[in-house]
Amino acid sequence: MMIRPMTKEDYDEIFAMWQITTKRALSKADERSQIERYLDRNPGMSQVAVVDGKIVGTVLAGHDGRRGFIHHMAVLPEYRRRRIGHRLAEKAIEMITNDGIDKTHIFCYRNNETGQNFWKNFGFKKREDVFVFSYDNQ
Repeated sequence: MMIRPMTKEDYDEIFAMWQITTKRALSKADERSQIERYLDRNPGMSQVAVVDGKIVGTVLAGHDGRRGFIHHMAVLPEYRRRRIGHRLAEKAIEMITNDGIDKTHIFCYRNNETGQNFWKNFGFKKREDVFVFSYDNQ
Protein backbone atom coordinates (compact mmCIF):
# COMPACT_ATOMS: atom_id res chain seq x y z
CA MET A 1 0.00 0.00 0.00
CA MET A 2 1.15 3.51 -0.81
CA ILE A 3 -0.10 6.75 0.72
CA ARG A 4 0.27 9.82 -1.47
CA PRO A 5 -1.21 13.30 -1.74
CA MET A 6 -4.68 13.50 -3.27
CA THR A 7 -4.75 15.17 -6.69
CA LYS A 8 -7.50 16.74 -8.77
CA GLU A 9 -7.20 13.78 -11.14
CA ASP A 10 -8.32 11.48 -8.30
CA TYR A 11 -11.72 13.15 -8.04
CA ASP A 12 -13.84 10.64 -9.98
CA GLU A 13 -12.40 7.68 -8.08
CA ILE A 14 -12.65 9.29 -4.63
CA PHE A 15 -16.16 10.59 -5.26
CA ALA A 16 -17.27 7.09 -6.30
CA MET A 17 -15.74 5.75 -3.07
CA TRP A 18 -17.49 8.43 -1.00
CA GLN A 19 -20.77 7.32 -2.59
CA ILE A 20 -20.19 3.93 -0.96
CA THR A 21 -18.64 5.00 2.34
CA THR A 22 -19.85 8.50 3.26
CA LYS A 23 -22.81 9.23 0.98
CA ARG A 24 -24.96 10.73 3.72
CA ALA A 25 -22.28 13.35 4.40
CA LEU A 26 -21.97 14.51 0.79
CA SER A 27 -23.22 17.93 -0.26
CA LYS A 28 -22.74 20.61 -2.88
CA ALA A 29 -19.38 21.34 -1.22
CA ASP A 30 -18.17 17.97 -2.56
CA GLU A 31 -18.69 18.79 -6.22
CA ARG A 32 -15.57 18.64 -8.38
CA SER A 33 -15.01 22.43 -8.51
CA GLN A 34 -15.28 22.73 -4.72
CA ILE A 35 -12.89 19.85 -4.03
CA GLU A 36 -10.42 21.22 -6.58
CA ARG A 37 -10.55 24.61 -4.85
CA TYR A 38 -10.03 22.94 -1.46
CA LEU A 39 -7.00 21.00 -2.75
CA ASP A 40 -5.53 24.20 -4.22
CA ARG A 41 -6.03 26.02 -0.91
CA ASN A 42 -4.52 23.16 1.12
CA PRO A 43 -1.80 21.63 -1.09
CA GLY A 44 -0.49 18.25 0.03
CA MET A 45 -2.78 17.98 3.06
CA SER A 46 -5.33 15.50 1.68
CA GLN A 47 -4.16 11.93 1.11
CA VAL A 48 -5.17 8.74 -0.66
CA ALA A 49 -4.21 5.14 0.07
CA VAL A 50 -3.52 3.12 -3.09
CA VAL A 51 -3.34 -0.67 -3.47
CA ASP A 52 -2.51 -2.15 -6.88
CA GLY A 53 -3.35 1.17 -8.56
CA LYS A 54 -6.76 1.46 -6.89
CA ILE A 55 -7.66 4.13 -4.34
CA VAL A 56 -8.90 2.28 -1.26
CA GLY A 57 -8.89 5.11 1.28
CA THR A 58 -9.08 8.90 1.46
CA VAL A 59 -8.75 11.72 3.90
CA LEU A 60 -9.73 15.23 2.88
CA ALA A 61 -7.77 17.53 5.18
CA GLY A 62 -6.67 21.11 5.46
CA HIS A 63 -6.66 24.17 7.67
CA ASP A 64 -7.91 27.73 7.85
CA GLY A 65 -4.67 29.19 9.18
CA ARG A 66 -5.63 28.52 12.84
CA ARG A 67 -7.09 25.03 13.08
CA GLY A 68 -6.81 21.86 11.05
CA PHE A 69 -9.85 19.96 9.83
CA ILE A 70 -10.35 16.40 8.66
CA HIS A 71 -13.24 15.68 6.29
CA HIS A 72 -14.37 12.52 4.52
CA MET A 73 -12.05 10.02 6.09
CA ALA A 74 -13.04 6.83 4.31
CA VAL A 75 -11.73 3.34 3.60
CA LEU A 76 -13.47 0.87 1.32
CA PRO A 77 -15.22 -1.77 3.44
CA GLU A 78 -13.14 -4.67 2.11
CA TYR A 79 -9.90 -2.86 3.12
CA ARG A 80 -10.87 -1.92 6.67
CA ARG A 81 -9.16 -3.26 9.81
CA ARG A 82 -5.71 -2.93 8.17
CA ARG A 83 -4.75 0.41 9.79
CA ILE A 84 -5.19 2.23 6.48
CA GLY A 85 -7.41 4.84 8.08
CA HIS A 86 -4.93 5.29 10.91
CA ARG A 87 -2.06 5.83 8.49
CA LEU A 88 -4.12 8.29 6.42
CA ALA A 89 -5.05 10.29 9.53
CA GLU A 90 -1.44 10.30 10.74
CA LYS A 91 -0.21 11.64 7.41
CA ALA A 92 -2.90 14.32 7.20
CA ILE A 93 -2.18 15.50 10.75
CA GLU A 94 1.55 15.48 10.03
CA MET A 95 1.01 17.73 6.99
CA ILE A 96 -1.25 20.08 8.98
CA THR A 97 1.29 20.21 11.83
CA ASN A 98 4.13 20.90 9.38
CA ASP A 99 2.19 24.00 8.33
CA GLY A 100 2.35 25.32 11.91
CA ILE A 101 -1.16 24.31 13.03
CA ASP A 102 -1.35 22.88 16.55
CA LYS A 103 -4.92 21.54 16.74
CA THR A 104 -7.04 19.48 14.34
CA HIS A 105 -10.79 18.91 14.47
CA ILE A 106 -12.98 16.18 13.01
CA PHE A 107 -16.76 16.31 12.67
CA CYS A 108 -18.38 12.93 13.29
CA TYR A 109 -22.08 12.12 13.11
CA ARG A 110 -23.73 11.16 16.41
CA ASN A 111 -24.96 7.86 14.98
CA ASN A 112 -21.54 6.93 13.55
CA GLU A 113 -20.30 4.81 16.45
CA THR A 114 -17.57 3.23 14.33
CA GLY A 115 -16.18 6.65 13.46
CA GLN A 116 -16.46 7.91 17.03
CA ASN A 117 -14.58 4.88 18.34
CA PHE A 118 -11.91 5.28 15.64
CA TRP A 119 -11.24 8.92 16.53
CA LYS A 120 -11.31 8.29 20.30
CA ASN A 121 -8.83 5.42 19.90
CA PHE A 122 -6.66 7.63 17.70
CA GLY A 123 -6.46 10.17 20.53
CA PHE A 124 -9.07 12.78 19.64
CA LYS A 125 -11.11 14.09 22.57
CA LYS A 126 -14.87 14.49 22.30
CA ARG A 127 -15.89 18.02 23.19
CA GLU A 128 -19.00 18.57 25.26
CA ASP A 129 -18.66 22.35 25.49
CA VAL A 130 -19.51 23.39 21.93
CA PHE A 131 -22.28 22.96 19.39
CA VAL A 132 -21.88 23.25 15.63
CA PHE A 133 -24.17 25.76 13.95
CA SER A 134 -24.35 25.90 10.16
CA TYR A 135 -25.61 28.60 7.85
CA ASP A 136 -26.44 28.02 4.19
CA ASN A 137 -25.14 31.01 2.25
CA GLN A 138 -27.48 30.46 -0.68
